[in-house]
Amino acid sequence: MSQLIDFQLLAPYNQEAALIGSFSDWQPISMEKDERGYFRTQIALEDGEYQYRFRIRSKSGFLEPNQWVEIVDPYATYVIDDSEQKGIIRIKDGQKIVDTVDTYVWQHDDKPLPFNEQLVIYEMHITAFGGDQYAQVIEKLDYLSDLGINAIELMPVTEYPGRKNWGYQARYFFAAESSYGTTEDLKQLIDECHARGIRVILDMMLNHSEESCPLRQIDHDYWYYHEARDPKNYWGPEFNYEHYDENLGIKPAWQFSGDVVRFWIQEYHIDGIRYDAARQLANYDFMHWIVEEAKKAAGSKPFYNIAEHIPDTPTITNIDGPMDGCWHEAFYHLVIAQLCGASFNLEELKKAIDCKIQGYMGVTNVVNYLGNHDQERLMVGLANHNLFDKAAFKRAKLGAVLLMTALGIPQIWMGEEFGNCERKETNQLPNIDWTLLNNEPNRSLFEYYRGLIELRKNNSVFYGTNIEFFHENPDHQVFAYSRWNEQGNRVVVVVNFSDNYLGGYTVPNFPSDGTWHEWTMNWDVEVNNQQLSLGLPEYSALVFIA
Repeated sequence: MSQLIDFQLLAPYNQEAALIGSFSDWQPISMEKDERGYFRTQIALEDGEYQYRFRIRSKSGFLEPNQWVEIVDPYATYVIDDSEQKGIIRIKDGQKIVDTVDTYVWQHDDKPLPFNEQLVIYEMHITAFGGDQYAQVIEKLDYLSDLGINAIELMPVTEYPGRKNWGYQARYFFAAESSYGTTEDLKQLIDECHARGIRVILDMMLNHSEESCPLRQIDHDYWYYHEARDPKNYWGPEFNYEHYDENLGIKPAWQFSGDVVRFWIQEYHIDGIRYDAARQLANYDFMHWIVEEAKKAAGSKPFYNIAEHIPDTPTITNIDGPMDGCWHEAFYHLVIAQLCGASFNLEELKKAIDCKIQGYMGVTNVVNYLGNHDQERLMVGLANHNLFDKAAFKRAKLGAVLLMTALGIPQIWMGEEFGNCERKETNQLPNIDWTLLNNEPNRSLFEYYRGLIELRKNNSVFYGTNIEFFHENPDHQVFAYSRWNEQGNRVVVVVNFSDNYLGGYTVPNFPSDGTWHEWTMNWDVEVNNQQLSLGLPEYSALVFIA
């Protein structure tokens, strides 16, 4: 039996709109505008799947005045992304549904998930990591569980033009990228992550859209700035979060982005958002609001709001800042330079390891990394400085120790844990070379990462902000720092950033006497009179727990 189904389109200052679709043999069905600026109509539809579009007289200045255009519904949850561009509406039991056949039934919503301060994040791209499909990523989740990470950050999965690119040109904000699989496949991926205690953070663009986004065709200046505010950092039409419609009492860009965020949290059960290009977005009032909307939608479960603000700044996360955390770009640049052989600079390394020196306040305020999709891989950087094989892997392990013991949340760029070494390509991501795990040096690096992740997850000293650099020897390029908590747990890291093996080296002012266990090589040492004597291999770090 057919039921009346609502269709609506916000276009308050457009003159006419019509609905066309497979249910009307693509003949226009007139729509009436209500007092809130929505064109509306109701159509009696049986259960099933239907294609549809809107026709509207555009108010966008790049078209002829009142020119008729055909657009996909900006709120479409599934889109046929071909030359014709049609939205899909699915009806089940007289109601709209998102999924293909029936509404997905979540299996693991009751699983406990780690809190923000406990996270070890793994950044990935669906096709480059798993082999093109959501389902193939599911097949590799046990690998990630074995590695020990407890959160993945998915590069954008909103519908974008074409296939297999980075995804930062969102065209349809409510539709999942169809080339990766169905909506059920994506939900199953997130559900299976939750089953393993892995949170899912979604990379989201609220700064801009792709050029042919339907909002731009309806009335460009209603949702977007008229022209680029920062032409050097322009990636598409920029949402105007300053525009207020006095007649309707709404901020159009706020309303749209709020609907997007609530939809993904409620429909796909995501556990956090990385806000792309937050510096270009440049509206703290909006960011405060959207973060609160996200947390309200998430309810009682932990949720993490991360800004990509380059260069990073503590103002975006501190008391008056809108975000929980931000990408710590300073960590990347300062540490990578030292690993690649720059002149030793202890003060810069301290700034990277202890983000409080930069003015950050909490452990969740920064997300540290040795690489990400925007940067060349560590192994590529080392190779560019003629560091290969054993020398490169030694420095990769040193970087891993700093990443996992620094103040902040560690994030691994997919494949970094075993030394993946493909060069970055513009707007393309080469697939991870999984065969590298068959090589002893790569496998050894993987095991090293796994051990450090286990150390971090099982030591609450890393969930707080206590850190002290208790030994500094710039002449020998050696330093040591301690992480501890109020319960008496402590981890000490001793670092040799020189090219020299330092035999019989004495570390003074060690936090306490007694037996300490070195984590990375699994051996015990005795500390007497607060002095530790040992050999320090070149470009290495030793990690001691009491």
